[in-house]
Amino acid sequence: QVQLVESGGGLVQTGGSLRLSCRVSGSSFSISTMAWYRQAPGKQRESVADITGGGSTYYADSLKGRFTISRDNAKNTVYLQMNSLKPEDTAVYYCNARPGDIFPGYWGQGTQVTVSS
Repeated sequence: QVQLVESGGGLVQTGGSLRLSCRVSGSSFSISTMAWYRQAPGKQRESVADITGGGSTYYADSLKGRFTISRDNAKNTVYLQMNSLKPEDTAVYYCNARPGDIFPGYWGQGTQVTVSS
């Protein structure tokens, strides 16, 4: 059974930073595309960033330069470093694992990020 456990969310002031972590168990992590999505209140879930098993990355255009996705295959963990946070970054952030890059993959339970103005 594949399990994803996110951590690292919380309350931060505008301009602050947070680092989210997502540990995966029960899957071939090294060959999985890993991704972060977010969902703000009243809005659809949106893609934040992806990283393939080979380390190629994708970012939503609006987040380039502020967010960085990375992975540690030895720890079966993917990270999202978020800098210069803005109130509009407030959302529940979800981790997604896609073995073989096949949608929809598996989801974590989400971690709340709140950015105060």
